[in-house]
Amino acid sequence: MNDLPGIFAGCEVTMYFKITLEDGTVADTNFDEEPITFIVGDGTIHEGLELALMGQVKGKKESIKIGPEIAFGYADDEAIVTMPKSDFPKEMDITEGSVISFTTPNGEEVPGIILEDLGDEYKVDLNHPLAGHELDFEYEILNIKSLLSR
Repeated sequence: MNDLPGIFAGCEVTMYFKITLEDGTVADTNFDEEPITFIVGDGTIHEGLELALMGQVKGKKESIKIGPEIAFGYADDEAIVTMPKSDFPKEMDITEGSVISFTTPNGEEVPGIILEDLGDEYKVDLNHPLAGHELDFEYEILNIKSLLSR
């Protein structure tokens, strides 16, 4: 039998979730869609959210507050940079507030928000969009499986 009593690193979890910001804005949810299935520790969901799930059991429905120190960290002023417009494809439609995916030198994809058009450059915020926010993390655990028997 693969069903487990609680979530631990390396197990497979199927769940619904909703992430809501302090002002009530829903940042992400799948409650009206298919549930998400992931392996704890595979990077599918942020490690701070995984931490909140550790030990939770199948059938558990809960809503908890997660501060920035556990969730997506605090905004860092050094992550606000200026980038030459020549670094962007000419055909890209860029306006203030646009979210663009950037590739870091180590190959990681990170979102950046265009804050301001400075003429020959753009001011870009490379902080995670949820950095600095206290989140309401609502979830319902549908299933937990061990992958050790596979």
